[in-house]
Amino acid sequence: MTEVFNGGKLAEELRALVNEAEALLRTSAETATATGREHAEATLSDLRTRLTALEQQVKARARDVDSYVRDNPWQAVAVAGGVALLVGLIMGRRG
Repeated sequence: MTEVFNGGKLAEELRALVNEAEALLRTSAETATATGREHAEATLSDLRTRLTALEQQVKARARDVDSYVRDNPWQAVAVAGGVALLVGLIMGRRG
């Protein structure tokens, strides 16, 4: 069974969070001051811009990793084994 990493899944979940925050902002707009509302809208706009950039970076890195693993499968297995060994050693010392 081959599992494919979906680089955009995290970004999609964050985008849903931003949409919910925008909805909350709209429903509370009646009670918020104009300055507070403007600050919140600016923050959400900045967050949306950063989210878009993050989504593009994650997708690009996922493509790079996928390409590397396809070109060098045995090296990828060796790296994964080394990481698993290190994690096992670290977890063994804690317990």
